[in-house]
Amino acid sequence: MSTRVIRMKEDVAFRVARRVNEALTASVEQRTLQWMAARMPRWVSSDGLTVLGLGAQIGAGISYALARYNRWALLLVIACVVLNWFGDSMDGTLARVRCQQRPRYGFYVDHMVDVFGAVALMCGMACSGLVHWQVAITMLIAFLLLSCESYLATYTLSEFQLSQGMFGPTEIRLLLIVGNVALLRSPYSTIFGHRMLLFDRGVIATVGMLGIAVLLTVGHTTQLYREEPLP
Repeated sequence: MSTRVIRMKEDVAFRVARRVNEALTASVEQRTLQWMAARMPRWVSSDGLTVLGLGAQIGAGISYALARYNRWALLLVIACVVLNWFGDSMDGTLARVRCQQRPRYGFYVDHMVDVFGAVALMCGMACSGLVHWQVAITMLIAFLLLSCESYLATYTLSEFQLSQGMFGPTEIRLLLIVGNVALLRSPYSTIFGHRMLLFDRGVIATVGMLGIAVLLTVGHTTQLYREEPLP
């Protein structure tokens, strides 16, 4: 029985998905990460960077919760977002530069870390008092739906879409940093004479993510239907 299992594992062919990143900062970011990875000390590992990225995102969630009592905790959020970018973006780059890729392990761990990190971040934001918790939860749901679509498309189409149009993870982090700087000035904004919490504008992002998820689902379903016609 064990021999059969081993043979089955040996017969499994894993296809590495083609990575597609058309975000605004993609080109500059890639060159910067490769430059840093080539100069990274040997004691720094990809796994360590992944842990750093997750810890930083959890730290950002905790800092948001603390901002309910002291708005200067938003500076900690910004620091954590930068650390999250470094850990999350550098781990895969370092593995590729050192020729230490583990495609299945890396893909699985990296994206489960993203899911847990997103939950921690949005739960912290929901506790911050800087956004209505209903808005934070709907943003989290929309993000998870879009993530599920991306992961399933990667498996079925062998193409991993790192960005949606001009926006990728780095652009989202930059918007989050700008938003936090604005929150330090005031947690409110005025739209057409109506005063509302600044981060409640996240409803717009929620609608956008849900719309993209629906359009991608329809498009990919149509593509797969055509590529696998009934006999």
